[in-house]
Amino acid sequence: MFGRDELLATIDSRLVAGGGVALHGPAGIGKTALLEAAASAAAARGELVVWLRPVRSERLVPYAGIADLVAQLPPAAREALPPAQRAALRQGLAPRAGAAALVRRLVLPQLLAHSARLRPVLLVLDDCQWLDAESAELIAFAMRRRPGPRVRVIAAQRHPDPAGRRRAVRLCPAPAVEIEVPPLAADALTALLEARGLPCRAASRMHEISAGNPFLALALGAALPSGPAWRPLPLPEPAREQLRDRLAPLPAETRRTLLMAALAAEPTVAVLLRAGREDAVRDLRLAAAAGAVAVDGDQIRFTPPLLATVIAEDASAGDRTEAHTALAAGAVDEVEALRHRALRSSVPDAAVARSLAAAAQRCAARGAGRTAAELFLLAADRCPHTCTAHRLDWLVAAARSGLSAGSAALAGRAAEAVLAADAPAGHRVHARLVLIDLAGQGLAEMGEMVAAALAEAGDDPALSAPVRLRVTWASLLAGDPDRAGDEAARTALAARRAGDPATEAMALSVLAQIQRLCGDPGWSDTLTEALVLPATPAPDWLHYGPLYVAARFAMMDDRLDEARAALLSLLNVAGRDRVGEARVCVLRSLSEVATRAGRCREALNYAHQAVRAAQRAGLSPGPTCYTAAIAELAGGSLAAAAGFAGRGVRASEQEGDTLYRRRNLHALGQAELRAGRTREGVAALRRLRDLEAGSGGGDPMIVRWHGDLAGGLAALGEHAEAAAILAAARTAAGRLGDNPGLVGYLDRAAAVVLSESGHADSAVRLSASAAQHFEQLQQPIEQAHALLVQGSAERRRRRYAAARLAIGAALAIFLAADAKPWAEQTERALAGASAAGTTPVDLGLTSTELRIAALVRDGASNREIAVRLYLSVKTVEATLTRIYRKLGVRSRTQLSSRMATVVSEVTKSA
Repeated sequence: MFGRDELLATIDSRLVAGGGVALHGPAGIGKTALLEAAASAAAARGELVVWLRPVRSERLVPYAGIADLVAQLPPAAREALPPAQRAALRQGLAPRAGAAALVRRLVLPQLLAHSARLRPVLLVLDDCQWLDAESAELIAFAMRRRPGPRVRVIAAQRHPDPAGRRRAVRLCPAPAVEIEVPPLAADALTALLEARGLPCRAASRMHEISAGNPFLALALGAALPSGPAWRPLPLPEPAREQLRDRLAPLPAETRRTLLMAALAAEPTVAVLLRAGREDAVRDLRLAAAAGAVAVDGDQIRFTPPLLATVIAEDASAGDRTEAHTALAAGAVDEVEALRHRALRSSVPDAAVARSLAAAAQRCAARGAGRTAAELFLLAADRCPHTCTAHRLDWLVAAARSGLSAGSAALAGRAAEAVLAADAPAGHRVHARLVLIDLAGQGLAEMGEMVAAALAEAGDDPALSAPVRLRVTWASLLAGDPDRAGDEAARTALAARRAGDPATEAMALSVLAQIQRLCGDPGWSDTLTEALVLPATPAPDWLHYGPLYVAARFAMMDDRLDEARAALLSLLNVAGRDRVGEARVCVLRSLSEVATRAGRCREALNYAHQAVRAAQRAGLSPGPTCYTAAIAELAGGSLAAAAGFAGRGVRASEQEGDTLYRRRNLHALGQAELRAGRTREGVAALRRLRDLEAGSGGGDPMIVRWHGDLAGGLAALGEHAEAAAILAAARTAAGRLGDNPGLVGYLDRAAAVVLSESGHADSAVRLSASAAQHFEQLQQPIEQAHALLVQGSAERRRRRYAAARLAIGAALAIFLAADAKPWAEQTERALAGASAAGTTPVDLGLTSTELRIAALVRDGASNREIAVRLYLSVKTVEATLTRIYRKLGVRSRTQLSSRMATVVSEVTKSA
């Protein structure tokens, strides 16, 4: 199952211990899948699995559920019943004259007891809300009789009814645990959808729309139309019906309150109260109990967001008009009041349209791009035929505002409306540019749109220059730097003729990137020329401008403080409330800078912010997957890094993006190598090498794969090929001038190859030199990595004290940087060096077990150990149990005494 391993382990451990598990959650969240997995595990253990799957139509059929249950129990158990119970069973357990209630109630407990003597029994009860009341009462009675540890129950129920009744718990024997089944995490849901054949970008987009509900996501994916990714997803009827089911138990007044919340631009409790919903707090409490909304302070969020769409679309026109009137009267902001007044009627009105357009312009000026796009679109919708020219202007403005705000659906709808009208060439070109930009990294698929835009632009340089800029980006992403460079130069000239310094600066910026990618030293002069132009790109274009490119180059050249300062300034320009591509790019770059600077928590935070923002904006996942993979490699987990990188490779392949395909292959190769899957890592890095050779890549500082591939090849015994790769990298580096970071990187890589080749003395010298380079550059993770290589080389020449010293120093640096996966790898290396050297006693403990034992000896609690070692408390408890068993001790005091001599040395080294 995708994303449910930890939850399944919890359920399984609870059931094995005896008692029951009650699962709650909305329809489609995956309760049935969990039941099936638990049942399969029980069946594999040889248990008798008894299923009850009631449906809605059986709620009013007395004893339907109990009849199904009894029919699945062994005949021997029925034959072993006392005569009175056998008679009651033959009568179907229904009340009859002369049949005592207690006799009937004892039938199921006795049946279960007899069945459990043969083998353990697991009752699996799905959709308990549809179980008939009579059967529920008999099962609950049997569970209150404590049937013993060999009878277990796992029951699932949708969200409790508005009164809060939880039937599933009553159907479980004690001890019973309640578990709320959470939504699938974005990574797990994306993997599930990709496994069903959805492209990565579409799968990534589904998480927010479905709020992590697997059924909704799969239903939406099955109905996904072909065409641009920004187009609204059709809501299939099964999904619509499932969402309506959440509302069915709610009172009519509560549903009216939810309609008002669904129509509000930003629903809050205060908005509802001002609009006249006096019982809003009560109504929201009932809706939250039914799983329809989540209330966080004053904010109201529909779960999933699609529920608001269903509520609004199912309401009558009269109800919507009434709700908009109330919201307009209660609005605090004049723009919001104007919006609701306009939404009361669809009749064109020139005055209303002009008012909406004026409000939209004010919103755009203050950076509220999404609101501006919505109001411009609304103005166009309310515009009469007498104002066609204004309507086209407003549609273009809506498209641009929606694009800058990351509102792909609004931007795409407005742009297509322009193309559907009899619009002038300028309007059509601007609309096509928006649609091209909505393609993200998938520019390779926009050839027809680009050709049409160039034809409509004609000889007008003001129109053709922005189009040719997109051709430049497309060529670069497709791995054709020669054409990209030619197009960038043509774009700069056209922009200069048109008096458009912003486009000229962006063209020169991308030309500088191409030159650097190809190893042309002229990139510095080109970037300087772009920086001196009197141009300030709009906030949504700053990631294509020279300031951003200069910050990226500073990062590549290991000028990390300079890069960070520039990026933080750009983040402020991009706007903290925006979710467009510019903000995502700046967040990504900040994450990569933090990774190199050894601030792993900060790197993970920025990377995950970028992933979430890209998903909300419907952007291509390839770039953010790469950044997340790099951050996870440094401070998260190797498994998560491999997951992000693999998804990034697939997304980039699907969109024809060779640039980020190469980068994701590098991250994937690193993850595989460090996880011990050397052949898989080498295969990924060889794919990267071949791609770069075909696209003219020449700067080893941009994607630093050479040392990783060389190290992997050396580990496989391919020493000659490894040396050749490093020699080629040094030759390319020589054309770029002196760079301490590049020298350190290549020296460390050479040390790995030399160590694997049996030249440990040279490896020690080179790795020590690399560590000094990285220390001067203030790159602690790279420094510690070099020390780890040095320690490995020292161990190869049997200098175990020196090995422990180098590896211990690396571990201290990794721990200080919160570099969790590196710290775990280094602990294993330290334990190996200690075991091979001077550890006097072999206790049979792993390195992690040794560290936990040492911390226990020092008086640390389980929670303190968990924090120190980046483990869960449960993992610490389980590890301590293994330590006790291995050492033959029964308490923490005995453990401390037993470890006094051996662990102290390992602890001092660590």
